[in-house]
Amino acid sequence: MSKPSQPNAVLVAIRTPRVTAEELDSSLQELTRLVKTLGYTVVGRVTQKRSSDKYAAVLGQGKLAELALWTGGSGKIESAFERPQHKAASKREAAASDVTEEADDDESDDTIEASPGPREQAQIVIVDCDLSPSQLKNPERAAGVPVLDRTGVIIEIFSRHARTRAARLQVEIARLNYLAPRLRETGGGSERQGGGVGGKGAGETSLELDKRRIRDRMKELRTELAAIGDEHQTRRARREHELTVALVGYTNAGKSSLMRAMTGIEVLVADKLFATLDTRSGPCILTPVPKC
Repeated sequence: MSKPSQPNAVLVAIRTPRVTAEELDSSLQELTRLVKTLGYTVVGRVTQKRSSDKYAAVLGQGKLAELALWTGGSGKIESAFERPQHKAASKREAAASDVTEEADDDESDDTIEASPGPREQAQIVIVDCDLSPSQLKNPERAAGVPVLDRTGVIIEIFSRHARTRAARLQVEIARLNYLAPRLRETGGGSERQGGGVGGKGAGETSLELDKRRIRDRMKELRTELAAIGDEHQTRRARREHELTVALVGYTNAGKSSLMRAMTGIEVLVADKLFATLDTRSGPCILTPVPKC
């Protein structure tokens, strides 16, 4: 049987006035390695110069359409729930749209990098910055595929690579912290239960219930993590009379390789970002160097 091919991803980056071309390229190179660690093949990049990365749709309207060429989406931000608009509101929205298009034209120094020939279809869009809930939602509607920001990619890598119980608890707490403000209402915000005597009054919506479940789950995780922390403190107390050396450094700097060479313990060594998350300890016997 042939090995299934990896899903494709397209990267999106915004270059603000404070970011140089070299800094943007370096950031995208690191993001490419993160995305490959996550198991995706990067097939292209979409970059745009903009005055800020706080725009609701991240990219301008023209660039959203070009992004859709990678994903097969509509290239337009369509509202999930259509509501009738007053004529005055429609006119204001049309005027705002015209201004936005003019601004996009002024900031159209953007590039799309692609391999020669037909573009490969991407199944996910990765944005090289942190996005708000609405900023995630709008590009998803235009692209028609899931959208992840840089923090979302790192949390997903952490969740896959955590091995010990303590690491898994910490990663789940981080994931829930990231997820909580990004929950979306489903079913038009319908109430899940009635409130008050006789069914009067508004009950909790599905969104409110989901948020409450997340708060309760995070409380349980922190309690369990505190108990594990007490156990770790007890183990450290047993080694308080021994010399301790800590290896610290950026991801993929070679800490695991050095620890394996010094202690001989089996630790994962891989040319990937955040390949190892768990702290490890091992004995190391230092042989005095004879004086010449």
